[in-house]
Amino acid sequence: MKNFKLKFVLFLILAIFWVLWNNSLKPEVLIAGFIIIIIAVLMFGKSVDIFEGIKLNPKALAFTFWYIIVFVVAMIKSNIDVISRVLNPKLPIKPGIVRIETKLKSKMARLILANSITLTPGTFVVDIKENYLYIHWIEVCCTAQNTENQNKITQEIAGKFENILMKIYE
Repeated sequence: MKNFKLKFVLFLILAIFWVLWNNSLKPEVLIAGFIIIIIAVLMFGKSVDIFEGIKLNPKALAFTFWYIIVFVVAMIKSNIDVISRVLNPKLPIKPGIVRIETKLKSKMARLILANSITLTPGTFVVDIKENYLYIHWIEVCCTAQNTENQNKITQEIAGKFENILMKIYE
C-alpha cells in the first residue's frame, strides 16, 4: 500500500506537468499523457522513496499553498535587500558560511528546504551533511559559537520555511 501511495504521488506530479506543458485539456492529449505517465510510473516507480512522508490530505494541501506564499514573499524581500546592496555599495556585507541544523526527516522536505534557501537571493546551500546544511550567506549576523546564536541563524535563514514544511511532511 505504501508503494502504491508513492507511485500515485509520482503519477499526480507527472500529470500536472503534462497538462501544464501541453496547455491543453483535450481528451486525446490527456489520454495520451496518462498512458505515457502510467508506463513511466510502472518503469521508474520502484525508486520513488523521496516522496515518503508526504501527506495527501486537505491540511497538507493548504499548508503547501501557504508555503508558496511565504516563499514568494521571502524571495521578494531578499531580492530587494540584494538589489539595495548592489545599488548602494556603502551598505555592509559580511559574507560567510554558516551551519544550520534542520529538524526535517523527510528527504523531500530537506530537498525543498535546501532549494528554497538557494532560490532566495543572498543565500546559497553549499553542502548537506546529515541534519546540517552549510549555507553561504551574504550578511552573517553573528558567529555560531553558542546555542543561542546558532538558533538565531537557523531561524533567520530557514525558520520560516522549516516550520511549514514540518506540517506538510512530518
